[in-house]
Amino acid sequence: MKHKSFGGRRKPSNFRRKRNSKPKKNVGSDIQILVDNQSHHVAATAQEYVCKHKFDDFKLSPKIKLNIAIKGYKHPTPIQDQTIPFALGGKDMVGIANTGTGKTAAFLLPLLNKVLADRNQKVLILAPTRELAFQIEDEFKSFANNLSIRSVLCIGGMSMNTQIYQLKKNFNFIIGTPGRVKDMIGRRLIKLEQYASVVLDEIDRMLDIGFIKDIREILSGLPARRQSLFFSATVSAEIEELINQFLKNPIKISVVSRETAVNVQQKVIKVSGRDDKINMLKGFLVEEAFEKVLVFGRTKYGVDKLCRVLEKGGFKVDSIHGNKSQRQRQRALDRFKKASTNVLVATDVAARGLDIDNVTHVINYDLPESREDYIHRIGRTGRGEKKGTALTFIS
Repeated sequence: MKHKSFGGRRKPSNFRRKRNSKPKKNVGSDIQILVDNQSHHVAATAQEYVCKHKFDDFKLSPKIKLNIAIKGYKHPTPIQDQTIPFALGGKDMVGIANTGTGKTAAFLLPLLNKVLADRNQKVLILAPTRELAFQIEDEFKSFANNLSIRSVLCIGGMSMNTQIYQLKKNFNFIIGTPGRVKDMIGRRLIKLEQYASVVLDEIDRMLDIGFIKDIREILSGLPARRQSLFFSATVSAEIEELINQFLKNPIKISVVSRETAVNVQQKVIKVSGRDDKINMLKGFLVEEAFEKVLVFGRTKYGVDKLCRVLEKGGFKVDSIHGNKSQRQRQRALDRFKKASTNVLVATDVAARGLDIDNVTHVINYDLPESREDYIHRIGRTGRGEKKGTALTFIS
């Protein structure tokens, strides 16, 4: 089975999304509307979801249930409650849920159970960003503890030779980004015909940054008889086309009940000029309540400049953006997670997929490009049952 189309390291033609372009003119108005309507959304969506299952109810291995208990998980989230039974039954599935709703466990638990029952099974998990792939692997390691099930992380920005070495050893899971996975397929280190299970996480984001051609090629190379699990916050016409082409009678489950998280208090802060803006930011950051703050800027240059200004002001701050190496980005995230720094300035590379505990505030120092980017940015706080605050500076 040859895959000539996978050769080389070419990026898809539409890969370079114009992240330095100015936000659309109506974004500020859209955000103001979301904030103004917040009380209505909260009142309309605050009904508490009642789980139909406990983790003990699922037909999972006792070893996996032990790892779930060790992590302190007591009750499934809505997406886990509704999807895990179908995934355990081998069904194709589309899960539509906001970020921070427990999607990772919703696909990892049934697939680990599948591999535990048959060690010949191989699973391919695709994520749009390196950070999300790292996060999925971290979850994998905790759920797979003492199961002797290995994964290989295949992402750009890290040693190709190390990943090649790992792919030549025994493993059951590949967790990666489409570009690097394609590289490894071209080298015949990943043989798609061996993978009877595939997960696409954050499909809308993968399409957004131009991975549609890579995804189609990868899915086309997989066995006809397979289990496919797709997860997304939204389902566009393009995603529907993928679903119709590559999934067989999928179960569709949606737990999206609102655009923005009910746990996030949103505020618009009016600023007049650059000096007022930076002084306003510094004023917030010295307040005691601002314990762990994620600040979003629009450009890589702007993020670095803001980080230097805050550093000179005595703040414990770091930054991440697309021009930094994966090692630098991971180090900055680790420092932020461990509270070595309490302010992280980032471009939208951090807007999706990152699951960082106890982020008290998200500050949109620069406006996002779109309403969707705003929703994903503020989703970094108020995760799970915790409360958070999102502030957006508008001139």
